[in-house]
Amino acid sequence: MALIRCCFEPPELPEFFDSFVQRCTDPSCCCGCCSALRPRYKRLVDNIFPVNPEDGLVKSNMEKLTFYSLSSPDKLDRIGEYLYQKATKDINRKRYKLAEIAMEAMDLLLQACHAQTTLNLFVESFLRMVQKLLEDSNPNLKIMATNSFVKFANINEDTPSYHRRYDFFISKFSSMCHSDAASLRDSLRLAGIKGLQGVIRKTVSDDLVENIWEAQHMEKIVPSLLFNMQSGDLTPVEDATNVTPPALAEEVLRELVGRASFGHIRSVLKPLLTHLDRHELWVPNTFAIHTFRIVMISIQPQYSYTVVETLMQHLDSNFKSSPKTRTSLAVVLSKIIAIAAGESVGPSALDIINNLLTHLRTSVSTTTEITPEESQYQEALINALGEFANHHPDYQKIEIMLFIMNTVPDLSKKSRGDQMLQNILLKSLLKVGTQYSTVSFEKAFPASFLQPLLKMARAPHDPTRMVVMQIFQALLDRHQNEQVLSSVSVKPYPALSQEPPSRSDIIFTHKYGANIMQALIDSMALSDRVDALTSSFNTAALLIVEMSCNETVQEFLLFILGIQQVASTVDTLGNVHKCNLHAISIALLVLISRVSGINNLLDYAQKIVDARREEATHFLPPLLEPKKMSGKNLNLALPHLSIDKLALGECLQNAGMDAQRLNTGTPYTLNQTDHPGHRHSWVESVSTQLTQRNSSADLTVYNGDVDSVSSSPGVCKKLLAPEFNFEAMKRALAEPTEAAKREQRERQMQIVRNFREGEFDDLMRRTEPKHDLIQNRLNELFNSLAVERQITQSDNKAAQLQASNEKPIYETNFPELFYY
Repeated sequence: MALIRCCFEPPELPEFFDSFVQRCTDPSCCCGCCSALRPRYKRLVDNIFPVNPEDGLVKSNMEKLTFYSLSSPDKLDRIGEYLYQKATKDINRKRYKLAEIAMEAMDLLLQACHAQTTLNLFVESFLRMVQKLLEDSNPNLKIMATNSFVKFANINEDTPSYHRRYDFFISKFSSMCHSDAASLRDSLRLAGIKGLQGVIRKTVSDDLVENIWEAQHMEKIVPSLLFNMQSGDLTPVEDATNVTPPALAEEVLRELVGRASFGHIRSVLKPLLTHLDRHELWVPNTFAIHTFRIVMISIQPQYSYTVVETLMQHLDSNFKSSPKTRTSLAVVLSKIIAIAAGESVGPSALDIINNLLTHLRTSVSTTTEITPEESQYQEALINALGEFANHHPDYQKIEIMLFIMNTVPDLSKKSRGDQMLQNILLKSLLKVGTQYSTVSFEKAFPASFLQPLLKMARAPHDPTRMVVMQIFQALLDRHQNEQVLSSVSVKPYPALSQEPPSRSDIIFTHKYGANIMQALIDSMALSDRVDALTSSFNTAALLIVEMSCNETVQEFLLFILGIQQVASTVDTLGNVHKCNLHAISIALLVLISRVSGINNLLDYAQKIVDARREEATHFLPPLLEPKKMSGKNLNLALPHLSIDKLALGECLQNAGMDAQRLNTGTPYTLNQTDHPGHRHSWVESVSTQLTQRNSSADLTVYNGDVDSVSSSPGVCKKLLAPEFNFEAMKRALAEPTEAAKREQRERQMQIVRNFREGEFDDLMRRTEPKHDLIQNRLNELFNSLAVERQITQSDNKAAQLQASNEKPIYETNFPELFYY
């Protein structure tokens, strides 16, 4: 081996000029004048390349090049351009090690000189080199180029670039995410995902660069991330050093969604939905649920409503799809809608509810026959509605229930489609009601909500009435007694939970309790189905348990007597139906006796139960099935086994309670109108009474007051309550309750009947003594007035006589003390 080597051997002309520069860098070269003729930055760049490419970058010479770049920043762009040219030649000649050294040198220069004002020109060369490496088929070069781009993306540039574009990088990185190469497949996919993450970070934070939110870019980025997410396990990786493509793709998707503003979130959602449609990932919907949960958790909270709205619009566009696809969409909606509920208030909340109800109505109207798949779709929508309402405060739940109630078709529409829609919407209302925690019945049952609900309780369709009963049960059951009272029984309920009702609940019972109980009686009389009767019993039992007290027990007893009266007097009911109503009445009587703690009433109810066990077991629970009892003869003419109104009054009186309402009132009957009204002012009450008094010529509208009752035949004057305490005074000052109004109407009708049907002589005989007393009293008053007038006249004469004997006032002598 020669001790001195010349750079001109072996001299092949095609390679001479290219190899000349590198050979001149050899310390043993004898032609030192060759390198001295080149610019300094080129000599410094040439010196970083070793003689043997396997040795890697020459660190000491790299430090010299870095120092020179910092000292002469104007040469930075030339250095970058020269490195790019050398790397291009090396890549073309398959010298990949030298190309890697050039890329490494550019990374080090970029990290050291990122604060220079001339960095933009160097970055152009840097990106061209990254692009050159990505275009090559060598996977190692692609991975290295991607890592360099990620390092560049993490640098915050002080000077913005107006002309830089990343179209190529987005396309190339997206294609790397779909790599199926046999070797280094996961590494290439990871590199592609990291590259997309770098593009996102570089472009989202700078408004002056290319808009990455355009559809042409999002349609490449989002599907690439979703493709990697669905290709493996979606569980998070704890070891950060061994990140898998699915986990990294999920992280990048979270970052992308988190950086999206209100105007850009739809740009992400549209390609996401398109990808799920094209790859048929809705059925099964596990991946779709996972993806949308990532979106909802990562998105800015104030924009979460947009995701729900977009998914609903997508559901609109798929109304012709298969029921399974629509069901999966609705399930995804139900899984994510709760996250958006916390940020939806006012109109946006009702807008979501309205959209869900619209989908339900569309589902009912477009199908002539409900299939199991369509039923699952409707249940999914109802669950979504319930999940959405569950995350709202109680006052908004009441608004949502009222909004749903106003959308239920009227009872006058009796077509099959309307009945199905009624049932579906009431199920939606039930779903919201089960999420509501009742504290006060006055707030849970506002008049605008209670009145249409009571109308629906009289619906001719059995499933509709049963759903209404379930709604009542959900709102009435404050102590979780619904399951305890789910069966009709006269046995004690050991697991029953109870507490005394509040004053507001008692006032609510006085105002609306009669309306609710009237609707329950009408509902019981409409069908002989055991499940429908059991549901009505459950509602009535919960009403008694929650509202029973000394002030309401009489009204509940009249309600029980009303059920019995319907069973005894309504001829249109079947025998089995009547027996079941008798069983419900005695079961409610036993229940109210135990709940109110009135032992006399409980003993009386137990006597009736024992007597029925001996003579008529069909008058006791459990309820009878009409189909099983169709051929049997049931004896209904057993008046001695009925509940006696007078006996109930005696039980209350023996317990020291007032029984006047029970004794004077009549039990509830069928088809009584009820209109939950508002609280009238005293001005309205007085004006109403004056109007009614002016029309006293017609006996049917006669409104007798308390004073006129004493002079009416056959009616005794109502005595005041014997106790005069604070509660009695409050009741006296309170407005008349529904029960008191009904009692007044009954008293008026009794007066009218007496005057219409009674004989004239009898009326004269009854009223004559009262007229004599009045005449005598008037005579006494007139005589006293005459005597008083005579005394007054005599006093006036005496005063005049005395005044004539006195001196005039102007002649009175005043003492000197009063002189001025």
